[in-house]
Amino acid sequence: MRVLVTGVAGFIAARTTELLLQSGHEVVGVDNLNNYYDIRLKLYRLQSILKLSGADQDILDQVSPEREFIDSFYEPSKIKSDNFEFNLLDIESKKSVRELFEKYQFDAVLNLAARAGVRYSMIDPDVYMRTNAMGTLNLMDAMRDTGCKKMVLASTSSLYAGQPMPFSEDLPVNTPISPYAASKKAAEMLAYSYHHLYNLDISVVRYFTVFGPAGRPDMSIFRFIKWIDEGQPIELFGDGSQSRDFTYVDDIAKGTIEAMKPLGYEVINLGGGNNPISLNKIIEFIENSLNKTAKINHRPFHIADIKETWADIDKAKAILKWSPSERIFEGVQKSINWFEDNRCWASKVVLG
Repeated sequence: MRVLVTGVAGFIAARTTELLLQSGHEVVGVDNLNNYYDIRLKLYRLQSILKLSGADQDILDQVSPEREFIDSFYEPSKIKSDNFEFNLLDIESKKSVRELFEKYQFDAVLNLAARAGVRYSMIDPDVYMRTNAMGTLNLMDAMRDTGCKKMVLASTSSLYAGQPMPFSEDLPVNTPISPYAASKKAAEMLAYSYHHLYNLDISVVRYFTVFGPAGRPDMSIFRFIKWIDEGQPIELFGDGSQSRDFTYVDDIAKGTIEAMKPLGYEVINLGGGNNPISLNKIIEFIENSLNKTAKINHRPFHIADIKETWADIDKAKAILKWSPSERIFEGVQKSINWFEDNRCWASKVVLG
């Protein structure tokens, strides 16, 4: 299959792309390489994809966090191989999306591009709606007009705020408590309307706290590892008793690919499916692994955060034949190992 992966330099999308390539698919990846977080991580992931796809380019040595670097460096021929091609493209641009679909005939779209982060969505809600909702609309319009029928749409467990656990897909998620969650809800509703009107086959996958090597630096596990390793105080919102259904990135990528099968319109949780793990337990494990003691600065619990998440994954098991295989602390150790192996540059990543 020829698959379009949006947000391809992102944490989940990059790993998903690697698994697609390993399975023999052709991938066209797009990303606007915005500077929401340090660009070095995004180019590291692109380098990993290129290495896997057989290309010989070395872009990581040229990494810089400045946006001007991207503008001066990017040439399509530099990030390309026989079965992978990167396009610097923003899905907010209806014109650019349309030109992309006119150039390629896609068998499926994995829309993993998103403005992420609950707290930052309160600072700039406009960009969340433009990317998460309008970007999705631009893709579906192009699909409708070019005959591409299948989309996998990444959504979020943040929609379940205030609902009883474990969270199941049939719960009414009509009270989002952040612009981020609201923008994802809007994308889900647009997807349903395009399924109903134009017979698009859309699988909505709601992710639960994804972590792993080369993860996002605004997420807790990357930050905790870096802070504890460097002896810097941890910035912890609340007392650390808040818990999450942490899910390893490889499991999420595999579930996303399984959701490419024809389903009509389905909303499916992809989560660990285990009792939630508290941030205090995560911090304790990292301390023991690094043999260092964390310094903690407590801050008030954030109004837009959820106290606990826990996925009911029965639907994923039944429909996708999917369940996670990575144990939480084994995944955390892999994340620690990755940081130590890449400390020479990962320690310089700006957390924001």
